Parts: sequence; structure tokens; C-alpha cells
Amino acid sequence: MRGGGGSVALAQGKRGRQVSKGATVSVIEGDGIGIDVTRAALAVAGAALAREGAAPLTLQPVRAGAGYYSETGHDIEPGGEEKAGEADAIFLGAIGLPAIRHADGTEISPHLRLRDRYQLYAGVRPVKAYPNAPQRLADPRAAGIDLVIIRESTEGLFYSAAVHGRAEVIGSEEVRETLRISRKTTEKLHDFAFRFAARRAEKGRSGQLTCVDKANVFTSMAFFRQIFDEVANRYPDVPRGYNYVDAQALDLVRQPWAFDTLVMENMFGDILSDLAGGLVGGMGMAACGEIGDAIGLFQPAHGSAPDIMGQDKANPLAAILSGAMMLDYLADTRGHKGYAAAAARIEAAVESGFAANALRPMEFGGDMGTRAVTQVLLDTIG
Repeated sequence: MRGGGGSVALAQGKRGRQVSKGATVSVIEGDGIGIDVTRAALAVAGAALAREGAAPLTLQPVRAGAGYYSETGHDIEPGGEEKAGEADAIFLGAIGLPAIRHADGTEISPHLRLRDRYQLYAGVRPVKAYPNAPQRLADPRAAGIDLVIIRESTEGLFYSAAVHGRAEVIGSEEVRETLRISRKTTEKLHDFAFRFAARRAEKGRSGQLTCVDKANVFTSMAFFRQIFDEVANRYPDVPRGYNYVDAQALDLVRQPWAFDTLVMENMFGDILSDLAGGLVGGMGMAACGEIGDAIGLFQPAHGSAPDIMGQDKANPLAAILSGAMMLDYLADTRGHKGYAAAAARIEAAVESGFAANALRPMEFGGDMGTRAVTQVLLDTIG
């Protein structure tokens, strides 16, 4: 990851202090509720930065998605992939509309190419229970769920989908998809995961890293675990564990509080992170960051929900928490002052909002739509 540096320009902060030039973010609002939740996330991030006297974000829009495809025949604007990567980070709302598809039946998904192009191999998906948010498990320990799924995001069973047309189609009788596990990418993934778990331990969590695979059946998964063990030798102080993916699905329902950080293949992570999100309320709480060596992409893990688009019903918290993750990333990799504090301010506002029962998203049966939830956080941040 790159660090910050170079000459800076000065700008005036909200509270009268001089602040250095901020980070540049490519913004893909996308489809459906992606537009509303993106604007909510960026408004809250902007307020938190201003409250810290930190430099504001420079936003660079990129048009992409199913709606854009229906208008132009392209899933992203000309030069959009290159433009997205020129920024310090990418923020994505949601992409895809079920009624708009390629001829082979698959949905429009230029974001998969962005993952592949910029090798965003580490998909970080926090799963945290908040007070007064729905908890689907009766056990009182469910109130303490606080784990992170780290999903490899460029290979695995999504390898064929990353660049449209990699699937092998044999007439009308058979389709074959390729599952790819490479040493280069998997070593980087596990190294990232061990470092991430170690940082969790520094903050008072158990810091145990669990390798989730299906090594008892698939050679590819045995290879995934082999590399995990090799990398583990460099982190003797990080406790580690193992679980087959089917057993892990069971354990996420039976005892999710027993886990801290989990690392896994792409498709396994796609499925288990949604399952885990359901334990702490739903996909409206599912934040996500996809990290590569040079850039990170941040997005809510939910879809575009076209059935409620434009109705002020979407829960924006997944996008808002993804925005906080982005600020943390920009502080860590670009050295922007005040960004980490702004991220912490957003997270604290969400925590306190739920604790005071001031956050009541419609997704959870409450009375607050996108704008009302956003306003509570803006008021709390000040």
C-alpha cells in the first residue's frame, strides 16, 4: 500500500483551522438505492472530517452500472476503469438491476473487473452487533458478536466472472467455470489476514485467525490451507484455527461469538458474510472494503434493491460504515491527518445512536428512512 506524502495545498476547514489537501475518491453511485446510500455515506464522512478540521474529500464521479448500460450499451463510461484507479480510493454504491442483463443471463457487473484490474484481493467484511438492533439468535452472547470475514476477492470461483466470457460454454449442454487459487495472491491474502488479526488483538479482541476451506475434498482448498500454514510461521504470536466451510456455516449460527477473524476463498466469503450479516440485523449493516496493494474500493455489501429505490426506505448504515472504513484506509495508506479520528467519530455515532434507540431503520421495522437515519448521525457528529 502506498503512503501519503508530497506537497500539499491548504484549504479552510469548517472550524476555522487550516488543513492540508484531502484525498481524492472516485465515486460510482451505480443503481437503485446505491445512489441514495452513497450520498448519505459521503455526507456523513464529510461532516466527520469537518468536525476534526481535516481536509475534505475531492469527489470524482464515474458513471457505471445497469442503468448506464441500458442507456449506452456500456457498463462503465469510456475510460472509467482507468479513471477510477487514478484516485486514492473508490467508493461504490451498488450495481445491478435484475431486469437488465447480458445475453447469457448474468447481471451487469463492471465492479468485478475493477477487483480484477486493481487486484483487490482482500475483502474485509466486519460483522458487529449493536444495541437495540435486531439479533436473530436468542443466546444473550449474541449481543457481543464482533468478528471480521476476510474474503479473497479476485480468484476462487469468481475467477471466471471477473472478466466476462471466461466461462467455457459447451453448446447448450454444459457450462464449466474455473476455480483459481494462486500462490501469489493467496500469500498476500493470508499475510494481510494475519496482520489484521494481530491488530485486532492489540485492540483487545482475541485476534484468532481461522482458515475456512474445504481442504478435505478439494486440492485447491488443501493448497489454500498449505499456504495459510506457511504464512503462519511468520506470525507465531497470532493464534490460529481451522474450519471446513460447511462446519463454519453451522458455527456462525451455533456460536458466532467464538470467532474473531476468518479468512476464506471468494465464493465461501460471499456466502458466509451474508449469513453473518443476517445475525446482526441484515444487509443494511454489511460494510465492506476491498483492499489491494495500490488502492482500496469501499461499498455496502448489499445489492441495489430496486423494489425500494427512490422511496427513502433504504438503510444507509452499511454504506456509512463503509465510508468510515475508507477514511481509516486513507489515514493508514495516505497519511491524511484527522481521517482516522473522523472514522472513529462515525463509528461512535452509530454505536451511540443505537444505544439511545435514536437509530430505527425501516429495514429493522423502525420508522426511519434513509434521510432520517443520516440526519441523526449528522446531528450527533455536529
